[in-house]
Amino acid sequence: MADMRTFRDAVGGWAAGGPGGPAGELAARLGVRTAVLLEGPSDLAAVEALAVRRGRDLTAEGVCVLPMGGAMSVGRYTALLGPPGLGLRLAGLCDENEQRYYDRALERARAPHRGFHVCVRDLEEELIRALGTARVEEIVRAEGDHRAWQTFLHQPAQHGRPRQQQLRRFLGTKKGRKIRYGRLLVEALGPDQVPAPLDDLLASL
Repeated sequence: MADMRTFRDAVGGWAAGGPGGPAGELAARLGVRTAVLLEGPSDLAAVEALAVRRGRDLTAEGVCVLPMGGAMSVGRYTALLGPPGLGLRLAGLCDENEQRYYDRALERARAPHRGFHVCVRDLEEELIRALGTARVEEIVRAEGDHRAWQTFLHQPAQHGRPRQQQLRRFLGTKKGRKIRYGRLLVEALGPDQVPAPLDDLLASL
């Protein structure tokens, strides 16, 4: 049976130059009405974790969360999924220093900007700031990554850097770590700690 993951894969193939027919057929069959565009899989893990915490079934609501494989792909995805393509409502997260690419892509696709929410540097930094560095380090220890974290801190490049920046860099040093912590950090948030871009995104869907 086709599911939202199948649709996500079909869109990825389409964005890579494959045919668009399968994505269009799946969108109609699954009742997809909104595409949430994210840079990568760690953002996907965070959005899905918050949806679960809040009892939201995004698939049942016709919402597909799509990692694009980087901000530079936003023009392609907005063209395929927005008004020029499947005509879906578009939403998502972007980083402040890449907002101009999103603005340009949305203008070309004649899509509203209001569904997109801006993180200062990226979502990982937003989550670390919301939780505080001490709490994030507790999570790192609980996950069995304390030794790797201590080794990382002894690298010359990390000496003198703010703890928040060190943690953000640490999450990206091993394949799959950002994805795992994207979920874990969201699960650790208190009800009033959810970063505004993430909170506003989910509320808008």
